[in-house]
Parts: sequence; C-alpha cells; structure tokens
Amino acid sequence: MKLIDGKQTATDIKKEIAAEVREMVAAGAKKPHLAAILVGHDGGSETYVAFKIKDCEEVGFKSSLIRFEDDVTEEQLLAKVNELNNDADVDGFIVQLPLPKHISEQKVIEAIDPKKDVDGFHPINVGRMVIGLPCFVSATPDGIVELLKRYNIETSGKDCVVVGRSNIVGRPMSVLMSQKAINATVTVAHSRTKDLEALCAKADILIAAIGIPEFIKGNMVKEGAVVIDVGTTRVKSDQTKSGFKLKGDVAFDEVAAKCSYITPVPGGVGPMTRVALLKNTLLAAKKEIYN
Repeated sequence: MKLIDGKQTATDIKKEIAAEVREMVAAGAKKPHLAAILVGHDGGSETYVAFKIKDCEEVGFKSSLIRFEDDVTEEQLLAKVNELNNDADVDGFIVQLPLPKHISEQKVIEAIDPKKDVDGFHPINVGRMVIGLPCFVSATPDGIVELLKRYNIETSGKDCVVVGRSNIVGRPMSVLMSQKAINATVTVAHSRTKDLEALCAKADILIAAIGIPEFIKGNMVKEGAVVIDVGTTRVKSDQTKSGFKLKGDVAFDEVAAKCSYITPVPGGVGPMTRVALLKNTLLAAKKEIYN
C-alpha cells in the first residue's frame, strides 16, 4: 500500500505556479488576482477561505476577501457578483458555499461570468467540460485527476466507481474519468444503489464522495484497488485538543491494507482542491480558456 500525498503534491504544484507568476511579472504582466466572497461566519468556510488567501500569498497572487453578514440580501450579493464580473483587475473569483437559505445558490452561480468562474460551477463551464472543450474544471475533480497523473496510476481501461453524485464532485468526476485522456469505464453510484457493496468491490479505482464518515468498509474494496477519499466530515473526538477530528468517507484502518494506493484524510484530496483553484486563476489571468 502506498499513500498518495496530496499535501506534498500540492506544495510541488504551488512552486511551479509561483515560478510562472514570477516570469509573468518580470515580463510586465500584472499579478493574477483571485477574489473571494464570504457570507456569514461558518467555521468551515472561514477556514477554507483563510487557506485560500494563504495559498495566494505563497504563489504571488493578489487576493481580495469581500465579507457579508448572514442577513445580506440576494440582491446585494448579486450586485457584488456583477461588480466583480466587471472589475478588470479581478481575474477570477469564488462565492464560498454554502450560502444562507434565503439566497439561491444556483442563481448566484449562474450570475458569475464564466470567464471568471474559477470554481468551475457555472453551467457553461460544466457543459464545456462534458463535451471536452477548454473550461474551468471544478477544483476537487481536477485535483484528483492531477494526483492520478502525478502518481502514474494506470487508468486506461480500468473500472472506476464514483460513490456520490453531487454537481461539485461526483458528476464532474465521472465525466473526467471517462474522457479520452483517462479512458476509464465509469459507474456512478450512491447510497440507494442496488448491491452497492458488490459493485464497489469490483472497482479498480474507487472514488468515495458520498459525505458519510467511514461509509466505505473493507468488504467494499478489492485487493489492489486505488482508493480516493474525498470525504472531510468533522466528528467529535476525545483524542484531539479541539474535540473534533476529520474523518473521510473511507474506513481507513479497514481499507488501507487492501489498496495499492490510497489518499489519507486529511492530507490527500483537500490540498489538491485548493491548488486546483490556483491553477484555474492562473489560466484566467493568462486568458488561456476564454480569449
């Protein structure tokens, strides 16, 4: 069994991005600029945005954080999105999810200019991804594909099961894995899938993105499989100072010994999600997706 070290891989990619940014600036270009809109004070969202700002500093990007309280109206938020769409200095921006219930997340996502949609959530970017056109790919699936490539994991002709069907991870992941660059044969499964255990146990590559801690047990994984754990759920723990511990969707202690490769939680997919956002912002700054 070999651990897939997302943290180290992300560090390597950030060094590559930083070197490219230095070349851009030396040639007279401006620094790439990533902006983030944060609504409210959700603990997870606060942490994610803080990490993203830190990542920007590390690679030489300019970053901006726009904060709103929970009571911001949908109209006010959409007005800020429109403002960022028209700000020539901002190359890309994200609206950190989840949003308060009185705001339509889909309406906000669709209001973002696809050319600045570095989260890759806009229907235009999703549609372009599905038919194989250049686009901003959703960060988590993009990060997973990068891990598979950098670890030289064979994907062509392999049976891949994606457990989870969210628009952010499961669905785009299934599309990417089936495209010609990867050539896997993909099945999308979920908690209601018939004979799910048997289906997972046949997978050469198992991607767990169902959001249920330790859902994937040892009997659901075949010997030699590659297991990618997307889950990050905070559960109570008396083993940490914070009183909480991050758990993945995979019961690691049961599964790891059976795998050829496996991602840990934390330190696997999470850092790659963040670095994929940087990659998209760099592409936006260079106008490589949309001229």
